[in-house]
Order: sequence, then structure tokens, then C-alpha cells
Amino acid sequence: MNKIIVNNGIHKADQSPEWDKIVAALKLWRKNLTAEQKKLSPNNELNAGSPSVTTVAEHYKKDPWAVLVSTILSLRTKDEVTLKCSRALLAKAPTPAKLLELKEETIAHLAYPAGFYRTKAKNLKKIAALIIDNHKGKVPDNLETLLSLPGVGRKTANLVLIEAYNKDGICVDIHVHRISNRTGWLISKTPEETEMILRQILMRKYWKVINPLLVLYGQNICRPVSPWCSLCVMADHCRRIGVSSSR
Repeated sequence: MNKIIVNNGIHKADQSPEWDKIVAALKLWRKNLTAEQKKLSPNNELNAGSPSVTTVAEHYKKDPWAVLVSTILSLRTKDEVTLKCSRALLAKAPTPAKLLELKEETIAHLAYPAGFYRTKAKNLKKIAALIIDNHKGKVPDNLETLLSLPGVGRKTANLVLIEAYNKDGICVDIHVHRISNRTGWLISKTPEETEMILRQILMRKYWKVINPLLVLYGQNICRPVSPWCSLCVMADHCRRIGVSSSR
């Protein structure tokens, strides 16, 4: 098993993880899970292999505004709730201009029960105004400008670039952060640090796919507490750092 070394303040394995094998194993696992879910719930619109934001992006034909709205609503919110709230809000506000016509209380009502729905409503109102006033009604397509918008962090900005504009980005949430550290691919204290390290050690062709793969894996197998190590398809690529009990 590779050791962790420090180079210019970056903690990572002394040899690059076998990304081709890791990603191939995760893709096969997702394919099997998706097939199984379709058998159990053939009418479920939320695909097991696709997070809610991806589902929204596909439904609205990669419309950047729809992707941005659903991404903001998805923070601290379950996929099923994100999907429901996104469709309710976008039905009334399919564009930034339409959203500005709504009262903040109405936006909050449509965003409910997404987590922190009142704060998200306030930020969406501000974002819509900025997009119209400063960006000619178009959602920005670069990381720096997206990060300048209220309530938009690196996770949200990267996801908008990936889903709406098909640009390279690495979206790091709690699952990607936890699994990257647990496996020993790197050592980091925050999701932002994880993103910066992954940008150095992860092959660019896998930047877009690493989030949906690890999010789904983190929800089902590599859970925060007592992960299903006996079912892990990445066992040969994991150092199980910090795992005190497993199944």
C-alpha cells in the first residue's frame, strides 16, 4: 500500500492511485445498482446513478439557470426533496427575470422543505438581480465569477460548470472529501483542500465523473459510520484510514 508523503504542503500518496481501475470498478457498481433499482422501482424518476442536479439538468436540457437553482437548493438537502423543490420553483421562475417578479416569501415557499430555504430564497433573489444587471441575464460560465455570487461556493460553482457548460471541474462534497481521505489517496482537512489535491493527482478525464460516482458510493457503501467494507469494490485501493468498525 502506498505511503502518504508531503510535497510543497500537499499530502498525497507516494504513487498515484490506480485511477483507471478505481473508476472502472465504481462505474460497474453504479451500473448494477441502477439496474437493480429499476427492477424494484420502474417508475422512479430519480435514477440511482444520477444525483438530483443531474436529473434536473437533463430535464431542462442543461439550462444554466435551472442547474444553478437546483444546485443551490440541493445544499444540505436530500435528492428527492431537491428534485421536487427545483421543479416547483423553476415552474414559476424559469429565468432570472421571472424569479425577480416573485416576492422573497413566495420563493421561500416554493423552495420549502429544502434545507435553509429562507436563506436560499434570499440568495437566489440577489443572484437573479446580479445576473441581469452584470451578466446580461446569462449565468456566468467561469469559476471566479460564479464564486462571486451570494451563497455560491466551490461545490456549487464546479457543478454548474460541469452540468450546464460541460466544462472540466471537480465537485467535492462531504462524500468525496470523506472517501478520498479514508482511502488514503490524500490527506486534507477541508473539501476545498481535497479539490485542490485532486486537481493535481486525478487524471483530467475523470474530473467530471468522480463526484457522482463517489456521492452514490458514499450514500450506499462507504458510509460515514460503519461502512460496508465487505461489499467494497475499491478494497484493494483503500487504506481504511479512520475506520474503527465496518460491516
